Amino acid sequence: MHIADVHLGVRPEAGKAYSEKRDTEIWETFRKIIMICEEEKTDLLLIAGDLFHRQPLLRELKEVNDMLGSLSHTEVVMIAGNHDYIKPGAYYGRFDWEPNVHMLAGKEPSEVQIPKLKTSVCGCSYHERKITETLYDKALPSGEMDYEILLLHGGDKEHLPIDKAKIEKLGYDYTALGHIHKPTCLIPGKAAYAGALEPTDINDTGKHGYIRGEITKEGCRFTFVPFATREYVHLALNVKVEMSGFSLRNVIQKTIEENGKENIYKFLLKGYRDPEIRFDLTQMDVYGNIAEITDETKPAYDFEKLYEKNKDNLLGSYIASFANAEKDSMEYEALCAGVLALMETKGESYEDS
Repeated sequence: MHIADVHLGVRPEAGKAYSEKRDTEIWETFRKIIMICEEEKTDLLLIAGDLFHRQPLLRELKEVNDMLGSLSHTEVVMIAGNHDYIKPGAYYGRFDWEPNVHMLAGKEPSEVQIPKLKTSVCGCSYHERKITETLYDKALPSGEMDYEILLLHGGDKEHLPIDKAKIEKLGYDYTALGHIHKPTCLIPGKAAYAGALEPTDINDTGKHGYIRGEITKEGCRFTFVPFATREYVHLALNVKVEMSGFSLRNVIQKTIEENGKENIYKFLLKGYRDPEIRFDLTQMDVYGNIAEITDETKPAYDFEKLYEKNKDNLLGSYIASFANAEKDSMEYEALCAGVLALMETKGESYEDS
Protein backbone atom coordinates (compact mmCIF):
# COMPACT_ATOMS: atom_id res chain seq x y z
CA MET A 1 0.00 0.00 0.00
CA HIS A 2 1.23 3.47 -0.94
CA ILE A 3 -0.11 6.59 0.80
CA ALA A 4 1.07 10.19 0.95
CA ASP A 5 0.15 13.67 2.16
CA VAL A 6 -2.01 12.55 5.06
CA HIS A 7 -1.41 15.90 6.84
CA LEU A 8 -2.35 14.75 10.33
CA GLY A 9 -3.14 17.83 12.42
CA VAL A 10 -4.41 20.01 9.57
CA ARG A 11 -7.62 22.01 10.00
CA PRO A 12 -8.77 22.98 6.51
CA GLU A 13 -10.60 26.31 6.23
CA ALA A 14 -10.27 27.08 9.94
CA GLY A 15 -13.39 28.77 11.26
CA LYS A 16 -15.81 26.91 8.99
CA ALA A 17 -18.43 24.68 10.59
CA TYR A 18 -16.73 21.51 9.38
CA SER A 19 -13.10 22.47 10.15
CA GLU A 20 -12.61 20.83 13.56
CA LYS A 21 -14.45 17.73 12.40
CA ARG A 22 -12.05 17.43 9.45
CA ASP A 23 -9.07 17.19 11.82
CA THR A 24 -10.68 14.17 13.51
CA GLU A 25 -11.82 12.65 10.21
CA ILE A 26 -8.29 12.73 8.76
CA TRP A 27 -6.90 10.93 11.81
CA GLU A 28 -9.73 8.39 11.54
CA THR A 29 -9.02 7.74 7.84
CA PHE A 30 -5.39 7.03 8.73
CA ARG A 31 -6.54 4.58 11.43
CA LYS A 32 -8.70 2.84 8.84
CA ILE A 33 -5.67 2.48 6.56
CA ILE A 34 -3.87 0.65 9.38
CA MET A 35 -6.90 -1.62 9.82
CA ILE A 36 -6.95 -2.46 6.11
CA CYS A 37 -3.25 -3.31 6.15
CA GLU A 38 -3.88 -5.67 9.06
CA GLU A 39 -6.99 -7.27 7.55
CA GLU A 40 -5.41 -7.75 4.11
CA LYS A 41 -2.02 -8.78 5.51
CA THR A 42 -0.34 -6.09 3.45
CA ASP A 43 3.40 -6.77 3.17
CA LEU A 44 4.57 -3.18 2.82
CA LEU A 45 3.10 0.23 3.65
CA LEU A 46 4.89 3.14 1.96
CA ILE A 47 4.33 6.67 3.34
CA ALA A 48 5.68 9.19 0.82
CA GLY A 49 6.02 12.28 3.02
CA ASP A 50 3.82 14.83 4.82
CA LEU A 51 2.29 12.28 7.15
CA PHE A 52 1.95 15.30 9.46
CA HIS A 53 0.86 18.81 8.46
CA ARG A 54 3.64 20.37 10.52
CA GLN A 55 6.44 19.32 12.86
CA PRO A 56 4.80 16.51 14.89
CA LEU A 57 4.48 16.72 18.64
CA LEU A 58 5.99 13.91 20.72
CA ARG A 59 2.53 12.67 21.72
CA GLU A 60 1.53 12.52 18.03
CA LEU A 61 4.64 10.50 17.19
CA LYS A 62 3.84 8.09 20.03
CA GLU A 63 0.25 7.72 18.81
CA VAL A 64 1.33 6.99 15.22
CA ASN A 65 4.09 4.67 16.37
CA ASP A 66 1.61 2.66 18.43
CA MET A 67 -0.75 2.42 15.46
CA LEU A 68 1.97 1.32 13.03
CA GLY A 69 3.54 -1.00 15.61
CA SER A 70 0.22 -2.81 16.00
CA LEU A 71 0.61 -4.25 12.49
CA SER A 72 1.41 -7.93 12.81
CA HIS A 73 2.37 -8.53 9.19
CA THR A 74 3.19 -5.17 7.61
CA GLU A 75 6.57 -3.45 7.30
CA VAL A 76 6.34 0.36 7.08
CA VAL A 77 8.80 2.66 5.31
CA MET A 78 8.33 6.42 5.53
CA ILE A 79 9.98 9.77 4.81
CA ALA A 80 9.37 13.35 5.96
CA GLY A 81 8.06 15.85 3.41
CA ASN A 82 8.19 19.62 3.08
CA HIS A 83 5.38 20.19 5.62
CA ASP A 84 6.70 17.85 8.33
CA TYR A 85 10.37 18.39 7.52
CA ILE A 86 12.86 17.39 10.22
CA LYS A 87 14.06 20.45 12.12
CA PRO A 88 17.41 20.38 13.97
CA GLY A 89 16.98 18.62 17.31
CA ALA A 90 13.38 17.64 16.56
CA TYR A 91 11.92 14.44 18.00
CA TYR A 92 10.96 13.39 14.47
CA GLY A 93 14.54 12.79 13.39
CA ARG A 94 15.59 10.78 16.44
CA PHE A 95 12.40 9.03 17.47
CA ASP A 96 12.67 5.36 18.45
CA TRP A 97 10.21 3.64 16.11
CA GLU A 98 8.79 0.14 16.47
CA PRO A 99 10.89 -2.61 14.77
CA ASN A 100 8.53 -2.83 11.76
CA VAL A 101 8.70 0.93 11.11
CA HIS A 102 11.63 2.22 9.05
CA MET A 103 12.11 5.99 8.91
CA LEU A 104 14.46 7.12 6.14
CA ALA A 105 15.38 10.30 8.01
CA GLY A 106 18.61 11.24 6.24
CA LYS A 107 19.11 14.29 3.99
CA GLU A 108 20.69 12.11 1.33
CA PRO A 109 19.06 9.01 -0.20
CA SER A 110 19.66 5.85 1.80
CA GLU A 111 18.35 2.31 1.58
CA VAL A 112 16.56 0.04 3.99
CA GLN A 113 16.55 -3.67 3.20
CA ILE A 114 13.70 -5.95 4.24
CA PRO A 115 15.04 -9.47 3.68
CA LYS A 116 11.79 -11.30 4.44
CA LEU A 117 10.18 -9.41 1.53
CA LYS A 118 13.32 -9.62 -0.64
CA THR A 119 12.77 -5.87 -1.00
CA SER A 120 14.73 -2.67 -0.50
CA VAL A 121 13.35 0.87 -0.29
CA CYS A 122 15.46 3.93 -1.01
CA GLY A 123 14.56 7.51 -0.05
CA CYS A 124 15.39 10.62 1.93
CA SER A 125 13.62 13.18 4.11
CA TYR A 126 13.30 16.95 4.00
CA HIS A 127 15.34 18.85 6.59
CA GLU A 128 14.10 22.25 5.40
CA ARG A 129 11.03 23.44 3.55
CA LYS A 130 12.59 23.30 0.10
CA ILE A 131 14.78 20.94 -1.90
CA THR A 132 15.71 22.31 -5.32
CA GLU A 133 18.13 19.52 -6.27
CA THR A 134 17.22 16.25 -7.99
CA LEU A 135 18.68 14.14 -5.18
CA TYR A 136 17.45 10.88 -6.69
CA ASP A 137 20.23 11.19 -9.29
CA LYS A 138 22.44 9.67 -6.59
CA ALA A 139 19.91 6.99 -5.67
CA LEU A 140 20.89 4.10 -7.92
CA PRO A 141 19.46 0.70 -6.92
CA SER A 142 22.02 -1.48 -5.15
CA GLY A 143 20.82 -4.67 -6.85
CA GLU A 144 21.09 -6.62 -3.58
CA MET A 145 17.36 -7.36 -3.30
CA ASP A 146 14.94 -8.95 -5.77
CA TYR A 147 12.60 -5.97 -5.62
CA GLU A 148 13.67 -2.33 -5.31
CA ILE A 149 11.45 0.69 -4.58
CA LEU A 150 12.19 4.41 -4.61
CA LEU A 151 10.29 6.65 -2.15
CA LEU A 152 10.18 10.37 -3.03
CA HIS A 153 8.34 13.55 -2.04
CA GLY A 154 8.36 16.36 -4.59
CA GLY A 155 7.44 17.39 -8.10
CA ASP A 156 7.86 21.15 -8.54
CA LYS A 157 10.91 23.38 -8.93
CA GLU A 158 11.18 24.14 -5.19
CA HIS A 159 10.37 20.66 -3.92
CA LEU A 160 12.61 17.97 -5.39
CA PRO A 161 11.97 18.51 -9.13
CA ILE A 162 10.87 15.27 -10.78
CA ASP A 163 12.15 14.28 -14.22
CA LYS A 164 10.07 11.35 -15.44
CA ALA A 165 12.71 10.14 -17.90
CA LYS A 166 15.43 10.15 -15.23
CA ILE A 167 13.21 8.30 -12.76
CA GLU A 168 12.47 5.61 -15.33
CA LYS A 169 16.15 5.30 -16.24
CA LEU A 170 17.12 4.55 -12.61
CA GLY A 171 15.49 1.14 -12.97
CA TYR A 172 13.44 0.79 -9.79
CA ASP A 173 10.54 -1.66 -9.82
CA TYR A 174 8.28 1.07 -8.43
CA THR A 175 8.61 4.72 -7.43
CA ALA A 176 6.16 5.85 -4.73
CA LEU A 177 5.64 9.62 -4.93
CA GLY A 178 4.14 12.24 -2.64
CA HIS A 179 3.60 16.04 -2.62
CA ILE A 180 1.15 16.35 -5.53
CA HIS A 181 -2.30 15.95 -3.98
CA LYS A 182 -4.01 14.64 -7.10
CA PRO A 183 -3.53 10.89 -7.64
CA THR A 184 -1.51 10.53 -10.85
CA CYS A 185 0.16 7.70 -12.72
CA LEU A 186 3.56 9.14 -13.68
CA ILE A 187 4.94 6.06 -15.48
CA PRO A 188 2.56 3.15 -16.22
CA GLY A 189 3.57 0.14 -14.16
CA LYS A 190 6.51 2.03 -12.67
CA ALA A 191 5.72 5.25 -10.79
CA ALA A 192 2.72 7.08 -9.32
CA TYR A 193 1.56 9.81 -6.98
CA ALA A 194 -0.88 8.42 -4.44
CA GLY A 195 -2.30 11.91 -3.96
CA ALA A 196 -3.53 13.17 -0.60
CA LEU A 197 -5.24 10.48 1.46
CA GLU A 198 -7.97 13.03 2.29
CA PRO A 199 -8.46 16.38 0.53
CA THR A 200 -7.03 19.15 2.72
CA ASP A 201 -7.57 22.24 0.57
CA ILE A 202 -10.53 23.75 -1.25
CA ASN A 203 -8.78 23.11 -4.58
CA ASP A 204 -8.17 19.40 -3.83
CA THR A 205 -11.11 18.34 -5.99
CA GLY A 206 -11.79 14.83 -7.26
CA LYS A 207 -11.28 11.41 -5.69
CA HIS A 208 -8.65 10.84 -2.99
CA GLY A 209 -7.36 7.66 -1.42
CA TYR A 210 -4.40 5.30 -1.73
CA ILE A 211 -2.58 3.03 -4.17
CA ARG A 212 -2.69 -0.73 -3.83
CA GLY A 213 0.05 -2.52 -5.77
CA GLU A 214 1.88 -5.78 -6.28
CA ILE A 215 5.43 -6.40 -7.45
CA THR A 216 6.35 -9.81 -8.87
CA LYS A 217 9.00 -11.11 -11.22
CA GLU A 218 6.59 -10.25 -14.05
CA GLY A 219 6.63 -6.57 -13.05
CA CYS A 220 4.58 -4.10 -11.05
CA ARG A 221 0.81 -3.63 -11.15
CA PHE A 222 -1.02 -0.98 -9.16
CA THR A 223 -4.39 0.67 -8.94
CA PHE A 224 -5.82 3.74 -7.23
CA VAL A 225 -8.41 3.07 -4.50
CA PRO A 226 -10.81 5.96 -3.61
CA PHE A 227 -11.05 6.12 0.17
CA ALA A 228 -11.59 9.69 1.45
CA THR A 229 -14.49 10.55 3.72
CA ARG A 230 -15.33 13.68 1.73
CA GLU A 231 -14.62 15.43 -1.56
CA TYR A 232 -14.33 19.09 -2.42
CA VAL A 233 -16.89 19.79 -5.15
CA HIS A 234 -16.87 22.94 -7.29
CA LEU A 235 -20.17 23.74 -8.99
CA ALA A 236 -21.54 26.62 -11.07
CA LEU A 237 -25.21 27.48 -10.52
CA ASN A 238 -27.21 29.40 -13.11
CA VAL A 239 -29.32 32.04 -11.38
CA LYS A 240 -32.57 33.15 -13.02
CA VAL A 241 -34.08 36.62 -12.90
CA GLU A 242 -37.15 35.46 -10.97
CA MET A 243 -35.10 33.88 -8.17
CA SER A 244 -35.09 35.37 -4.68
CA GLY A 245 -32.63 34.54 -1.90
CA PHE A 246 -35.14 32.01 -0.60
CA SER A 247 -35.39 30.14 -3.90
CA LEU A 248 -31.61 30.26 -4.41
CA ARG A 249 -31.14 28.70 -0.96
CA ASN A 250 -33.54 25.91 -1.95
CA VAL A 251 -31.60 25.29 -5.18
CA ILE A 252 -28.31 25.10 -3.26
CA GLN A 253 -29.83 22.72 -0.72
CA LYS A 254 -31.18 20.43 -3.46
CA THR A 255 -27.84 20.51 -5.32
CA ILE A 256 -25.97 19.46 -2.16
CA GLU A 257 -28.43 16.63 -1.53
CA GLU A 258 -27.98 15.35 -5.09
CA ASN A 259 -24.16 15.50 -4.92
CA GLY A 260 -23.68 14.23 -1.37
CA LYS A 261 -24.17 15.99 1.97
CA GLU A 262 -20.84 14.57 3.15
CA ASN A 263 -18.90 16.66 0.61
CA ILE A 264 -17.61 20.23 0.88
CA TYR A 265 -18.75 22.75 -1.73
CA LYS A 266 -17.55 25.80 -3.58
CA PHE A 267 -20.34 27.46 -5.56
CA LEU A 268 -20.06 30.00 -8.37
CA LEU A 269 -23.28 31.90 -9.07
CA LYS A 270 -23.71 32.87 -12.72
CA GLY A 271 -26.53 34.42 -14.74
CA TYR A 272 -28.83 37.40 -14.17
CA ARG A 273 -30.75 38.46 -11.10
CA ASP A 274 -33.49 40.94 -10.33
CA PRO A 275 -31.73 44.33 -9.86
CA GLU A 276 -33.58 44.79 -6.59
CA ILE A 277 -32.31 41.48 -5.18
CA ARG A 278 -29.18 41.23 -3.04
CA PHE A 279 -28.39 37.64 -2.06
CA ASP A 280 -27.35 37.16 1.57
CA LEU A 281 -24.69 34.50 1.03
CA THR A 282 -24.23 33.98 4.78
CA GLN A 283 -27.66 32.31 4.90
CA MET A 284 -27.02 29.71 2.18
CA ASP A 285 -25.01 27.14 4.17
CA VAL A 286 -27.87 24.76 5.00
CA TYR A 287 -25.73 21.76 6.01
CA GLY A 288 -22.60 23.53 7.26
CA ASN A 289 -20.47 22.24 4.37
CA ILE A 290 -20.04 25.23 2.06
CA ALA A 291 -16.47 26.50 1.89
CA GLU A 292 -17.14 29.40 -0.46
CA ILE A 293 -19.82 31.06 -2.59
CA THR A 294 -18.81 33.56 -5.27
CA ASP A 295 -21.56 35.72 -6.75
CA GLU A 296 -20.87 36.67 -10.37
CA THR A 297 -24.51 37.34 -11.24
CA LYS A 298 -25.38 40.54 -13.10
CA PRO A 299 -28.42 42.74 -12.51
CA ALA A 300 -30.97 42.18 -15.29
CA TYR A 301 -31.66 45.84 -16.08
CA ASP A 302 -34.12 46.87 -18.79
CA PHE A 303 -31.56 49.17 -20.37
CA GLU A 304 -33.91 50.61 -23.00
CA LYS A 305 -36.44 51.67 -20.38
CA LEU A 306 -33.70 52.87 -18.02
CA TYR A 307 -32.16 54.96 -20.80
CA GLU A 308 -35.47 56.58 -21.76
CA LYS A 309 -36.01 57.70 -18.17
CA ASN A 310 -32.45 59.00 -17.75
CA LYS A 311 -31.29 60.10 -21.23
CA ASP A 312 -30.65 63.64 -20.06
CA ASN A 313 -28.29 62.72 -17.23
CA LEU A 314 -24.99 60.89 -16.64
CA LEU A 315 -26.66 57.51 -16.30
CA GLY A 316 -28.31 57.86 -19.70
CA SER A 317 -25.06 58.96 -21.30
CA TYR A 318 -23.26 55.97 -19.80
CA ILE A 319 -25.87 53.53 -21.15
CA ALA A 320 -25.70 55.17 -24.60
CA SER A 321 -21.92 54.69 -24.72
CA PHE A 322 -22.50 50.90 -24.62
CA ALA A 323 -25.32 50.88 -27.17
CA ASN A 324 -23.84 48.02 -29.22
CA ALA A 325 -22.65 45.84 -26.35
CA GLU A 326 -23.62 42.18 -26.78
CA LYS A 327 -24.90 40.21 -23.83
CA ASP A 328 -22.17 38.23 -22.02
CA SER A 329 -19.43 40.33 -23.65
CA MET A 330 -16.79 42.23 -21.66
CA GLU A 331 -18.49 45.47 -22.71
CA TYR A 332 -21.81 44.27 -21.36
CA GLU A 333 -20.16 43.37 -18.05
CA ALA A 334 -18.72 46.90 -17.89
CA LEU A 335 -22.16 48.33 -18.65
CA CYS A 336 -23.77 46.35 -15.83
CA ALA A 337 -21.03 47.21 -13.35
CA GLY A 338 -21.12 50.90 -14.23
CA VAL A 339 -24.89 51.20 -14.06
CA LEU A 340 -24.94 49.39 -10.71
CA ALA A 341 -22.29 51.76 -9.34
CA LEU A 342 -24.12 54.84 -10.60
CA MET A 343 -27.46 53.62 -9.25
CA GLU A 344 -25.96 52.93 -5.83
CA THR A 345 -24.01 56.19 -5.50
CA LYS A 346 -26.63 58.53 -6.97
CA GLY A 347 -29.74 56.49 -6.38
CA GLU A 348 -32.01 59.42 -5.59
CA SER A 349 -31.09 61.31 -8.79
CA TYR A 350 -32.01 58.57 -11.27
CA GLU A 351 -35.24 56.84 -12.12
CA ASP A 352 -35.06 53.07 -12.09
CA SER A 353 -36.56 50.59 -14.54
